Amino acid sequence: MALPSDAVPLAPVSRAVPDLPAAARSDPALLQPNVGALLHDVARLMRRRFERRTRQTGLAITRQQARVLLSIARNEGVSQAAIATLLDIEPIALVRMLDRLHEEGFVERHLHPTDRRVRTLWLTPLGWRVVDRVLAINRDTREEACAGLSPAAREAMMRALDHMKVNLLLAAEGESAAAE
Repeated sequence: MALPSDAVPLAPVSRAVPDLPAAARSDPALLQPNVGALLHDVARLMRRRFERRTRQTGLAITRQQARVLLSIARNEGVSQAAIATLLDIEPIALVRMLDRLHEEGFVERHLHPTDRRVRTLWLTPLGWRVVDRVLAINRDTREEACAGLSPAAREAMMRALDHMKVNLLLAAEGESAAAE
């Protein structure tokens, strides 16, 4: 194939890093999937199962909307800002989701009794029925994921994950404090 008349031929690419002998390369064990990669894969697969189950059961809700509903269910009467902070999402993104959940009849917004600028969030009876369905889908997905694990192994896994979460939150707080 001929090059266009204004094309400039590219020079062969030279390797910036010389080939290293096998002994100088990273330990092959370090290249294997680690805890972060494994957690990511499991979370991705669980999200896919959730999405598939919601479609199969006719529940027209996204994972993020389900997270919002569950957070409101656990904290009814809190403000929109508190839910946004809890879920680590931008307030404007939450408002859009709440608009949709309100339109579907799942969520009500009430004025705060002492601060007119604040809206508190409440589930409707229909919203509670959706939460029950989401909880059932979550339970089934967890059971699939944890099949073959003893109750003790499941509890140990939860403790270990919680410990890791606390470690990372503390590290982030330490970095924030050091930056100030």
